[in-house]
Amino acid sequence: MTTTDREVREELQATEGTRWASGDPEDQAWERVRPREISDDQWRRFEDSVAEMFEAFGMDLDTPGTARTPERFLRALYDSTAGYDGDPKLLTAFPTECHVAENCLASQIVEGPISFFSLCEHHSLPFHGVAHVGYISDERIIGISKLTRIARMFSRRFTVQERLGEQIADAIAELIEPRGVAVYLEAAHLCTQMRGVREEHSKTVMTFWRGDYIDDTALRREFLAEAHRRSPWT
Repeated sequence: MTTTDREVREELQATEGTRWASGDPEDQAWERVRPREISDDQWRRFEDSVAEMFEAFGMDLDTPGTARTPERFLRALYDSTAGYDGDPKLLTAFPTECHVAENCLASQIVEGPISFFSLCEHHSLPFHGVAHVGYISDERIIGISKLTRIARMFSRRFTVQERLGEQIADAIAELIEPRGVAVYLEAAHLCTQMRGVREEHSKTVMTFWRGDYIDDTALRREFLAEAHRRSPWT
């Protein structure tokens, strides 16, 4: 077990009894830290299988540059899917900063662009882009960096863009129970750019709404205006 794995496991043990203000951890499995267990024997088998596949596809593995390519490929794939391990730092929510009235309506909080990289579960090819996340707080707020952590935890898995947006929105809703959540995802998919239709310049945009954002068109317009203004692709 590496030092990093050991530290994460100790973090897991230390937080095993943690209960969220918004509910029981058993009902919110996404936030639990679960380090993946892959034995040395498994790694060797995986490397042998990848080497056989790469050679069959035409790669010469007998060169200085490619001799360790199967190993590097597997490590890169493992690192790219680290979101399955969870994130031990997603364990904190704070009381709202609004003390004006009991039923205070806070302004919306918008964070972005948050860059992300994912592996499409259909072809295992990357898709990448930026996320913008907004919410209207109620009784709790979340540290700004946690919005980035949530987006990147779910993106570093085999997934699809639709699920990624739903998971980000639902996680924020579960964590702090805000009045509303908005997520805007803009991504380029290599599975459409490198193969299939080979559309080199296409981008896929998706929006996800929870709570007040569903019915409040002005709120949605304000959020989308911020997302469009900040987007590196517009």
